[in-house]
Amino acid sequence: MNWTQSARDNQPATLYGSNPTWQTILADAFTHVGNGSDGNPPGSTWAPDVIKLNGKYYMYYSLSTWGSNKSYIGRVEANSVLGPYSNSVEVIKTPLPGVSGSAPNGIDPALFYDKEGKLWMAYGSFFAGIYILELETSGSRIGLPKSGQNYGKRIWNGSNGPEGPYIFYNPDTDYYYLMVSHGSLSTDYNMRVARSRNPDGPYTDIRGTNVGNTNASGNKLAGNYRFAIASRGYAALGHNSVLKDNGKYFVIYHTRYQDGTGVSGNHNQFVNQLFFNKDGWPVMAPNRYAGESVGSVDAADVLGEYDIVIHTPVGNDATFATSSVYSFAADNSVKQNNTVKGEWSHTGDYHFSVTINNTVYNGVMVPQYNNDLGYAELSFTGVSPEGTSMWANKIRN
Repeated sequence: MNWTQSARDNQPATLYGSNPTWQTILADAFTHVGNGSDGNPPGSTWAPDVIKLNGKYYMYYSLSTWGSNKSYIGRVEANSVLGPYSNSVEVIKTPLPGVSGSAPNGIDPALFYDKEGKLWMAYGSFFAGIYILELETSGSRIGLPKSGQNYGKRIWNGSNGPEGPYIFYNPDTDYYYLMVSHGSLSTDYNMRVARSRNPDGPYTDIRGTNVGNTNASGNKLAGNYRFAIASRGYAALGHNSVLKDNGKYFVIYHTRYQDGTGVSGNHNQFVNQLFFNKDGWPVMAPNRYAGESVGSVDAADVLGEYDIVIHTPVGNDATFATSSVYSFAADNSVKQNNTVKGEWSHTGDYHFSVTINNTVYNGVMVPQYNNDLGYAELSFTGVSPEGTSMWANKIRN
């Protein structure tokens, strides 16, 4: 809940040291990428990921110029997570010499171990989509791609612009979950998820569609939204990672704020808890993490009024989904202005199903602190069979 930032933008010496400069350490990457359309080399690396292998910290970085798939993922090493990092080696560069066809964008590396102990790296963005490479787990090439894979295997189609992949495994559901972000990180960024029994796919969404072969975009965890009784709206949620700690899953992502009819220009880091509904699909808490835990929820405590946001359907949309007030009644009906709009049911200790306007949302009810309103109450998060998310915050009387 409390974070200290140790290295900021435009402070590369914090991680690389001041002698030699970071551009010198990453010389091979700069040579491959070259200059951008403005005639200048890249001004920084993008979206690093750090993993500890055999007692040493390895930081995987990406270097690219904006709007180009001529990119490079390299790896530097250090004895401390904060560096200084050195000894840059190539992991993957795009396009690969002599390899025909569309090349993925060599950015946004994310590493993970599967349940068998194999090491993988997902990467990619616009152009050709999200790819995965298997990495060596021992020897002199530990943490580098196994031979003969070229770009690896495509696991999310690129035509809709997925980027920022992150894969994690949940042993309780026995699924691997692939999370990506779609859209523009300045306006309509939104988080998506698909799942697979295998680390390298195929990954399918809640509709059963393989996201690697079609334009299907996965379940939409969150897009631009505003609770009506909150002080502001939230925009461009995305490029997340997932942290598991003491059995809890946390989504760490950046977001912007609603600014009049537009979006603010700055990123802010948020942490929300991630839950799993009765069907094993992840659903994200409506509010920032404040120490809450799931547990048995008494149906009688559910009764009352809720501020409910139904996120925009799967797709990129800069429109802010705004909330409406509904009431959960003792007869299990869901009403709006005394008109029945659906029903709610208790399907497990903390699993609930909420139907509004003939759409069913299966999810989780959990006590949460509402940062916008300054009090704690019950919250609901669920997903529909079409992959649309619904969030609800109970209104204190």
